[in-house]
Amino acid sequence: MKRSLRSLDAAALDGRRALVRVDFNCPVKDGAVTDNTRIRASLPTIRYLREKGARVILLSHLGRPKGPDPKQSLQPCATELERLLGAPVGFIADPLGPGAAAESRQTPRGGVVVVENTRFHPGEEKNDPALARAFAALGDLYVNDAFGSAHRAHASTEAVARLLKPAVSGFLMEKELEYLGGSLDAPKRPFVAVLGGAKVSGKIDLIENLLPRTDAILVGGAMACTFFRAMGLETGTSLVETDRVEMARALMAKAGSKLVLPSGAVIGEKLEAGTPTRSVPRDRIPPGWAMFDVDAATERDFAARIAAAKTVVWNGPMGVFETPPFDHGTLAVARAMADATATGTTTIVGGGDSAAAVAQAGLEDRMSHVSTGGGASLEFLEGKVLPGVAALDEA
Repeated sequence: MKRSLRSLDAAALDGRRALVRVDFNCPVKDGAVTDNTRIRASLPTIRYLREKGARVILLSHLGRPKGPDPKQSLQPCATELERLLGAPVGFIADPLGPGAAAESRQTPRGGVVVVENTRFHPGEEKNDPALARAFAALGDLYVNDAFGSAHRAHASTEAVARLLKPAVSGFLMEKELEYLGGSLDAPKRPFVAVLGGAKVSGKIDLIENLLPRTDAILVGGAMACTFFRAMGLETGTSLVETDRVEMARALMAKAGSKLVLPSGAVIGEKLEAGTPTRSVPRDRIPPGWAMFDVDAATERDFAARIAAAKTVVWNGPMGVFETPPFDHGTLAVARAMADATATGTTTIVGGGDSAAAVAQAGLEDRMSHVSTGGGASLEFLEGKVLPGVAALDEA
C-alpha cells in the first residue's frame, strides 16, 4: 500500500527551477481569495525551496473552466500568496507562449512565479503529452505537492512527472501519505472509522477496504437509512438507495458487530431551517418524516467509541450539516475527535464535507491531520492507486 517516495534533496536545489504542482483551487469572490487554507498548506514546501535558492514555478488548476476564463484566473491566488510570503510573486499568463520558458529561467534564485490555470488548456484533463512537455520546459525538476489532485491523471500531475526528473513529493504530499497510509498499514489500535454522507453506493469500496483493517465502522448520515431498510425498518421519506438494500444486507452480514449503526434519528417533515423536529429510535421513524441527523444517544455512543480508539479516520457528515439544527451530530463527532486527539489518539479527517465541518467548528488545529483532498483521500482509503503519486520517483 505505502510507497517510499523520493523527497526533496536540498543539495540539488540551488539555482534550479523547481516546477511545483500545488493545489490552489480556492474559492474566489470579487477578485479576492475568500479561503486561503490550500495556499497556506503549500507554504512549507514553497518556503523550503526558496531558502535553498530554487526558482519556484507553481502550477495549479482552479475550478472547471471550459477554456480561458478571466473569472477563474489564478491571479488572485498569486496575490494572496504574495501577501502570505511577504515577497513578490511573478505570473506567467501563458505557459505555451514563446517566452514562457525564458521567463521561468529569469526568475531570481528564491523567487516565486505562479503559472496561469492549467485547466485553461484542453490537454490538461486529457493528460496530453504535448501540454506536459510545455509544462516540463518550465522546470529542471518536478515536485508534486497537490495531494487533492493526485487521484487525477492530468498533464500537470501525471504526464509531466514522467518527463521531468527527478519527480519528487513535497512536504504536504508526504504528510498526507504518511497519515492516510499509516492509518491503513499500521494503525494504533483500536482503529475506528466514522463514515457518513448521503449514499452508501459512494462508500462501498471504502467499507470493503476498511472492514478487514478496522475494529469498528460507525455509520451516520442518510446512508444509514439504506441499512435500516435492509433491517426491515420503516424509513419514512428518508433518502434510501433501494437498489443497494440487498448489498447493505450482505455488508451487515459480513461485518457483524463491526458495523455500528445509529440507534436513533433526528427527523423532520421537510429539509429547511425552523422545520419542527423530533428524536426517535431508529425503529420509530413514521411515514411522511425523514431522518436528517443522528440523535443524542448515537452522539454519545459514537463519542465513547472515538474516545476509546487510538486511531480514528472520519469521512462524511452525520447529517445535513449545512442546514441547522441538522449539523448537531456532525459537530458532535468533530468535538469527540478533538477531545480524543488531546489524549493521544491519531485523528484523521478525510477532506471534503468532514473537513468543512471541522473548519466550521473551529477545530482544525485540534486534529492530528485534516486532509486537503476529499476525492483523493477517499480513493486512497479505498485502496486505489493515485496516478499523481504513482508517477513519482521511488526513494
